[in-house]
Amino acid sequence: MLSNESGQRSNVEDVIKMELYSVTDGKIISIEDVKDPVFSEKMMGDGFAVEPTSEIVLAPVSGRLFQVADALHAYGIVTDKGIEVLVHIGLDTVTLRGEGFTSSLKEGMLVKKGDPLATVDFDYLIEQEKKLTISVVIINGCSEAYKYELNKESAAVAGETIALTVYKKTGK
Repeated sequence: MLSNESGQRSNVEDVIKMELYSVTDGKIISIEDVKDPVFSEKMMGDGFAVEPTSEIVLAPVSGRLFQVADALHAYGIVTDKGIEVLVHIGLDTVTLRGEGFTSSLKEGMLVKKGDPLATVDFDYLIEQEKKLTISVVIINGCSEAYKYELNKESAAVAGETIALTVYKKTGK
């Protein structure tokens, strides 16, 4: 609580700022531009996507893996501030049942920003007529407490380029 000029006390909300880094080399695009309504209509949450030029996918933040999909196409990371981030590689890639993906990660493991999550065989995905777009979504960020600032970088560098800045009001 802070006092204003008239001596009245007012509530001040704390804000958590978190930066999500590009998960791979490529072009950062708005989540609304993803060619899948689950992502573009923000059914899972807000975020960003990358049109990749590198087959290595990195963690956009540090945290604990709360999900590693059996098909190795999706990874859920929860940060120490409780923000849940989903990294989804390709579109409709769950149907590949792990073919074209390599990862040794398991649920419960800790990852640091920039750690490899998976390696993807883009040629195989293209042969299977899958889009390569990688979506990164804040899945527990669908409230007015969250604000997002996208960096539409045409030449993002994996683990170095900030793709999205997230602001979360804590209400304290």
